[in-house]
Amino acid sequence: MRSSDQPEARLATRLSFLVAGFGIACWAPLVPFAKERLGVTDATLGMLLLCIGIGSVVAMILTGPLSGRFGSKPVIVAGGFGLAALLPMLTLAPDPVTLAVALLAFGAALGSIDVAMNIHAVEVERAASVPLMSGFHALFSIGGFAGAGTMTTLLSWKLDPTAGTSVCATIMAVCMAVATPRLLRGAPAAGEPLFAAPRGIVLLLAGLAAATFLVEGAVLDWSALLITRAGLVAAQQGGTGYMFFAIAMTIGRLAGDAVTHRIGDRAVLFLGGLMAVAGFAVLLLAPGIAIAMAGFVFIGLGASNIVPVLFRKAGSQTVMPAALAVGAITTTGYAGVLVGPAGIGLVAEAVGLKAAFWMLAALMCLVPATASIIAGETGRRRAADRAVAAAREQEYLERN
Repeated sequence: MRSSDQPEARLATRLSFLVAGFGIACWAPLVPFAKERLGVTDATLGMLLLCIGIGSVVAMILTGPLSGRFGSKPVIVAGGFGLAALLPMLTLAPDPVTLAVALLAFGAALGSIDVAMNIHAVEVERAASVPLMSGFHALFSIGGFAGAGTMTTLLSWKLDPTAGTSVCATIMAVCMAVATPRLLRGAPAAGEPLFAAPRGIVLLLAGLAAATFLVEGAVLDWSALLITRAGLVAAQQGGTGYMFFAIAMTIGRLAGDAVTHRIGDRAVLFLGGLMAVAGFAVLLLAPGIAIAMAGFVFIGLGASNIVPVLFRKAGSQTVMPAALAVGAITTTGYAGVLVGPAGIGLVAEAVGLKAAFWMLAALMCLVPATASIIAGETGRRRAADRAVAAAREQEYLERN
């Protein structure tokens, strides 16, 4: 890839992350409207919402092999435009069965672009030879804020949900139209397997991704109940903690590439993991609301760059094809988001919600504990690859 292509490819990657975050966030404000339109019970609504997760996981399992065989570009294009096309359909489904099918397809589009854009991000970052992954992931968070804010604003202006989603779908389609010609084509991987079970360092990376995503999901779903039960805030302000967490995570990712470039991946994992653990301790021991909010900020800042580093390491390891490794990490991470909060509920039922959050803190200790292993393993493999490449180059020069 020519160096002049780098700004174009970076822009396309950022737009892909923005569209993915924007698309899923647009759905959240529509949930009450869907429930009212279809007249379903809470239990039925829960089953419908699960369809997004099912569609995403199935698509994620398939996207790694597809991206490895055909490149990430066609998958990103299909997923991005698919999200835009399917979003208005979610407001038109006349019955629960039709909505379930639409949500399955919407989840599949989301899962496809999620894996493929991370594979593309690994390729762009590798060509640039500087950290870029945190900034890409920050665009997903910014897209989430923008999508939820735009849809909420349109609905507050009394636009009906179909009109509102059509506006948002148009924004997404324009972004994808700008991104499409700038995406890297990617050479198909000849001779690589379509499927491969995660192994070696990839298993560790996938486990840490699942743990980190589980923490994010738990803070989203359970933090409001935690601080309201503790009497720190009234029920109406229960979402304040997650707001501080999300803002801190976005700021951390916007600054993450510069920080990673300065101190390295191992230090980011080690210090980030310690900060997240300290944040849990501050939150759970907080005597007042101000200190509790500081705990949410520490958790968000600490966790912000862990996942981007894990994706970078998945792209640089050589145990298995990079596309399959990124797909495995994305799938296990998303599984952590889906299954984790439900697991927290079961644990909280048995030992209490505060004890369940202490367990999350213990789980995050795995990140600093394994930072040296991850950095050392992938670092040795990169060094070995460079040595082999240098030897081949020297051999070529001697022959010619």
